[in-house]
Amino acid sequence: MTNRISPVAPSLKDLGARKKRPAATVVASFRFYAELNDFIAPERRRREFDFDCATEATIKHVIEAIGVPHTEVDLILVNGVSVDFAQRLRPGDRISVYPKFEAFDISPLLRLRPHPLHITRFVADAHLGGLARLLRMAGFDTVYDNAFDDAEIERIAGSDERIVLTRDRELLKRRSISRGCYVYAQKPDAQLSEILARLDLAGSLRPLSRCLKCNAPLLAVEKAQILDALLPRVREHQQDFSTCSVCRRVFWEGSHWRQMLDRLAQALKMAGDQQASKRAVQSSFPG
Repeated sequence: MTNRISPVAPSLKDLGARKKRPAATVVASFRFYAELNDFIAPERRRREFDFDCATEATIKHVIEAIGVPHTEVDLILVNGVSVDFAQRLRPGDRISVYPKFEAFDISPLLRLRPHPLHITRFVADAHLGGLARLLRMAGFDTVYDNAFDDAEIERIAGSDERIVLTRDRELLKRRSISRGCYVYAQKPDAQLSEILARLDLAGSLRPLSRCLKCNAPLLAVEKAQILDALLPRVREHQQDFSTCSVCRRVFWEGSHWRQMLDRLAQALKMAGDQQASKRAVQSSFPG
């Protein structure tokens, strides 16, 4: 009779040791520039630091593990070469991560974004109702409902090709969100100036062309068609009117209209000042 050696089943202790065994990692060096430093730990800001990366992780996952939403990143250089978010890292790689540039044309280098949007459209999270109203005032198609949860915002952003606006960095880390802005400012007027500056939207405004309530475009309407809806004073002094096709509210160029135009003009001035300041910093050194 031939003796056979039966395989020894692993003990529970052995199985436990296997489960505890750490995944393979590589060590790479990272450096984040400009406002991206606001997302990372203070001891890592504006300096190069080493970070342990799982060998199977993409550079997108590693950047977000460090704390930076991928939507805030506009350029990644690995050992001086532009790469996309799917890049895997090797031991000793040196990674430089940049936000949107104002002072330099880096379009030949970019590897991160899908095709550019032909129309700038937004979806704002539940905490940015004031900003959404101001963006509509400026003429930008902005979807907002304070009942939207993160999953609904992600769905709308994908289906309508909208830029997500939020102060929740975890929302911007969602996989299918490719375009988004973390809003730093806390007051609506400052938020508007920030978005106009960051996305260079000064030339895209169409002031007071949308309903602030419904987001629908306003349509010119003949005075004779809306006489019954007008107050006597308005009927006497105003000749040009527009209306919302959804809520049917009527608008005219009165004092409130002029106040809104003044508010937009101030936001544009602040945006221009912000861009000039950022260009000055980046022209000297982008960090």
